[in-house]
Amino acid sequence: MPPIPGSGLAKGLAVTLRTMTRKTVTEQYPDAQPELPPRTRGVIGLFEENCTVCMLCARECPDWCIYIDSHKETVPAATPGGRDRSRNVLDRFAIDFALCMYCGICIEVCPFDALFWSPEFEYAETDIRDLTHERDKLREWMWTVPAPPALDPGAEEPKELAAARKAADKLAAQQQTDQPGQGGRE
Repeated sequence: MPPIPGSGLAKGLAVTLRTMTRKTVTEQYPDAQPELPPRTRGVIGLFEENCTVCMLCARECPDWCIYIDSHKETVPAATPGGRDRSRNVLDRFAIDFALCMYCGICIEVCPFDALFWSPEFEYAETDIRDLTHERDKLREWMWTVPAPPALDPGAEEPKELAAARKAADKLAAQQQTDQPGQGGRE
């Protein structure tokens, strides 16, 4: 039996009428922040204390969008008669997000857990040259990285959090000693 002329048009209009009567699910983005899944890939955060300047992230990056500069520093011997050591000191760590394809290889190959996914996604720029973010900005994003789930209710605090807390306490103590005359009386 041949199709009735205009039946396709009627089916299309029926779909349109059905969707017109449903409630919309549009999220008003700037006013209401979206609820992101826990493993959202936004930007890459740098935990600078763990970076040993091994350059694995830069070497493995398929886009070559990670720029690292460093210099060697001599550390005096810990014991008398011991040998002086040298270590790499990070001078520059930058990621060009205009080139980055968010594959996560740099995060996976980092043997010292210095790179993490942050759920931040609001980092648009008006000029493409401003999408190269230096280590200061990458460090700011580190504080937006969600804490990893505990493996066990009695598990120890992650070493990253302990190191970050120690660095923050040290900085706060240093700032307090730098401001004389603002003691405990108020």
